[in-house]
Amino acid sequence: MAHMSEGPHASAVAARGPAVLIIGLGVVGAAVADELAQRGWQRLTIVEQGPLFATGGSSSHAPGFVYQISPVKAMSELAQRTLDKFDGITVTDGWVAKRVGGLEIATTPERLAELHRRHNLAESFGVPSRLLDPGETAEVWPGLDVSVVHGGLHTPTDAVVKSVRAVEFQARRAQAAGARILDRTRVTAIRTHRGKVTGVDVRPVGGSPEAPGQTIDADIVISCTGLWGPGLLRDLVGLEIPMLPVEHGFGLSEPLAGLRHIDEATEVVRPILRHQDHAMYLREWGDRIAIGAYEHRPIPVEPEQISSAEEAAASGVQPAIHPFTSEDYLPTWEEARRLLPELQSSSLDTARAFNGIFSFTPDGGPLLGPVPDIEGLWLAQAVWITQSGGVGQVIADWLTTGDPGIDTHGLDLSRFDPAVVSRTWSRQLGEESYDEVYDIIHPRADTLRLRGLRTSPFHERQQALGAVFGSANGWERPLWYEANAEAGRPMLGNRPLPPRDRWSSRHWSPTAAVEARALRDGVGVVDMSSLPRLMLTGEGATEFLDSVLSRPVGKSVGSIVYALLLDETGGVLSDITVARLGEEEYHLGANGNLDAAWLRLQMRRRGVHLHLSDTGAGHCGLGLWGPKAREVLSALVEDDISREAFGFYRCRRLRVAGAPTLALRLSYVGELGWELYTPAEFGRHLWDAVFSAGREHGIVPVGRRAFESMRLEKGYRLWGTDVTREHTPAEAGLDFAVRGPAAERPAARPVDRGRGAPRRLCCLVVDDPAEVLMGSEPVYPLATPTRAATSSGAADDAVAAPDAGPASGAGAASGAGAAEPIGYVTSADQGFSTGLSIAYAWLPAELAAPGRRVDIAYFDQRYPATVCEEPLFDPAGTRMRT
Repeated sequence: MAHMSEGPHASAVAARGPAVLIIGLGVVGAAVADELAQRGWQRLTIVEQGPLFATGGSSSHAPGFVYQISPVKAMSELAQRTLDKFDGITVTDGWVAKRVGGLEIATTPERLAELHRRHNLAESFGVPSRLLDPGETAEVWPGLDVSVVHGGLHTPTDAVVKSVRAVEFQARRAQAAGARILDRTRVTAIRTHRGKVTGVDVRPVGGSPEAPGQTIDADIVISCTGLWGPGLLRDLVGLEIPMLPVEHGFGLSEPLAGLRHIDEATEVVRPILRHQDHAMYLREWGDRIAIGAYEHRPIPVEPEQISSAEEAAASGVQPAIHPFTSEDYLPTWEEARRLLPELQSSSLDTARAFNGIFSFTPDGGPLLGPVPDIEGLWLAQAVWITQSGGVGQVIADWLTTGDPGIDTHGLDLSRFDPAVVSRTWSRQLGEESYDEVYDIIHPRADTLRLRGLRTSPFHERQQALGAVFGSANGWERPLWYEANAEAGRPMLGNRPLPPRDRWSSRHWSPTAAVEARALRDGVGVVDMSSLPRLMLTGEGATEFLDSVLSRPVGKSVGSIVYALLLDETGGVLSDITVARLGEEEYHLGANGNLDAAWLRLQMRRRGVHLHLSDTGAGHCGLGLWGPKAREVLSALVEDDISREAFGFYRCRRLRVAGAPTLALRLSYVGELGWELYTPAEFGRHLWDAVFSAGREHGIVPVGRRAFESMRLEKGYRLWGTDVTREHTPAEAGLDFAVRGPAAERPAARPVDRGRGAPRRLCCLVVDDPAEVLMGSEPVYPLATPTRAATSSGAADDAVAAPDAGPASGAGAASGAGAAEPIGYVTSADQGFSTGLSIAYAWLPAELAAPGRRVDIAYFDQRYPATVCEEPLFDPAGTRMRT
């Protein structure tokens, strides 16, 4: 992946630009072509194997539901962009988008609570929405049997989009701007030379295989091939993408007398309806009701099961439509009849029912951006109509200016670790993604598929200690250890830990508080094996890193620096630690494959030849932290590791109990200690030696839940959650990492990026420390600011302010119910040492001053909170520098 464009920027486009070839003219290919054409790209060719404009892919049968609420901010923004683009547009056949609104209903208490959470998401990300009682749902959707309905969520600006009409509108506009469309033409090869795209070979569909084809020169090739993508890219360039086409049941009722007034042109009047407790959606389709079913087994589709363009032409059946499997669909039909009494006198029109094919990825996001190691090849795959118009804009901006204009870390095709991507993995997690489309998914939930795929050498020892595991990039990673449950009383500061509510207590244990206290008071061990790590070596490595990072690398061997990867407008692409092991040898603590791909791109762009390798494979790591960490490590090494001999942010190769170990003296939890990395064959020996030496000091294994709490107390940002490429270092409180010559580069300066008013990432302390947030909650203003909280977290005056509403926020409305949201929470948890409930949030810069009072919505509750100085724990940082 490249975070920055591999294509030319605006100046090159003005001179006609490169030759771009888009494969596929579904709703995504048409969007990309249209957006590039609108930005002045003049040499555009689109190759489509099917007819225009119902080309035979998923766009040709998609029901066109566009709901804008998503737990992922970027996905919500893409949906909003899509609808904004299609507003008021018509083609020959009629309207392209109709904002009839959306209605989600709850038939269980759990779903009603989820609708409150989705309303919070809507508020956070700017989607108009309104919670309804059962009677109000009947007003919005007349005919609904509300005897089983607990409530609803109305989103009045959601819409139905006619996919084929959207294709036509965008394709014709691209043509009018000079784009060339070749329909009924197949791409048979993608040509490359020295790792760069040079063009494609094409052949007419239905033509003789012996007939000569045609080569079309191209500087950039963009695959928008939908369900054909996995097979096509595997065959043409040997690329395995984590995407799975899956069948999905769709049916229509017979005509209903009550809908005779809805003609074909009008088609839909009432909002599109989602009944997620039974994984189904419904809408009017003229005088019928259309119903889609997710409540059936996943039916994956392999490339060989998809009809070719020739077969489709001969049979008249679209390739993305498979025969209806009535046994899968019938429970959905029966539930639809129960929910809508008007269907009880109707039958299912089995002649018009079908299984449509849609694309699923392991995390539900699309696969966008440049392909690593094949310069000029880009993807826009696994995109539904919901995000299609927005994706076209993002790809076009990315190519034109290098700035996609949106956070791409959850969209980029290279977010997945190549070590785990395989056909088996894609199938397993793609099926799970289908299963969970309408499920209530907890933000801390992990995959249940292919567990145990990657384990550290410590795994058996952790199992023996009752480790409860989560999953990270395929790694099994301990969240907490049941063996610690009796090691102490869970405390929140100086008082017993209060019970959590049912939502925040999921995928969590009070044992996390015991582990955090044990590490803070003594010493603990955290498994760091899943942390992505890279090794960069070669002549010129130092000069290269100095040229691309936000600050120079350390001047001496043994130094460590914290640095940022920045895009061309100053957005934070990632943060890394750079440990200098030799004159031209560097160990990089990274955030994932995106970082490796970005570094490789920078090397290509600069013509630099260095060796970049993933050192995570075949290695393992432990974080040894706490006031007694030095005593434990001293017993295992011959070297002097005193403060004077082994300072903070220094690294050294040691023999720890005989195991060759890279020791980094740094801390993500704010305590004295080291990260210790060793080859995997020494891992179990290292674990045993550390625990043996630490036994007299009360050493404990510590899971990720305690780790996460401690990093929030120290105010350490989590890239991808707290900070993304939408934010500059200054906004995120990371400008200390921009130094030296790099600070003079435009990308490193807090420039005006044209993305609204200035913002700041702020530390909030909730008035009631018993209340715990989870992230993505909307933040509202309170009218009267109070005296600033101190860096220790004390906010006595703020909590007691008489004009701020109830001092304890167990759901009390605190006076800002009618206000517009001013920001949203990124990450949150309790600080077990500080005794505080902590949340980080993005707020307008003018409202980010310590002492400012705010309200935070959590389901149907409001929690008062105060902006505080940070860090809340050990603000001088003396503990980790001891």
